[in-house]
Amino acid sequence: MADEERRLTKKGQGDILAVALWMALQEYQFDVIAASPLARAQETAAIIAGTLGKPDAVATWESLIPGGDPDTVCYEVSQFPADSRVLIVGHEPLLSTLISRIISGEDGAGIVMTKGGLAKIRNFSFESRPSGELHWLITAKQMAETGALEFTAKKP
Repeated sequence: MADEERRLTKKGQGDILAVALWMALQEYQFDVIAASPLARAQETAAIIAGTLGKPDAVATWESLIPGGDPDTVCYEVSQFPADSRVLIVGHEPLLSTLISRIISGEDGAGIVMTKGGLAKIRNFSFESRPSGELHWLITAKQMAETGALEFTAKKP
């Protein structure tokens, strides 16, 4: 099976549902949920959007394919008003490179995204170059350690 067609496993679906429920408990809302066109990213975005009650917020961005250009992703984000809340669902190493470029101007800032991990970037700008501040970075395991994820993962 081609990588583009690979779907989330049952475990992957459950893990993403748990992350989405954790986001709901934190009362996170997004104006757009941008996802790679690959099947597993589309599934991930749909689970999150459905859980947060925003099924129409999902947008497919070709720039999020594996090997995509971080500056193109930044340009797409910059097309939204400055106060927009954009969730990006993509693949490694693009996501780590994207975060690194935004917060440091370099591709190798040592950021490593894990499956189901989240990063919050504030004060994003794309004027002369992508820039912003990493507010936090959290893994699915860390979400689970809060206890809230374990509780929410058991909900139907």
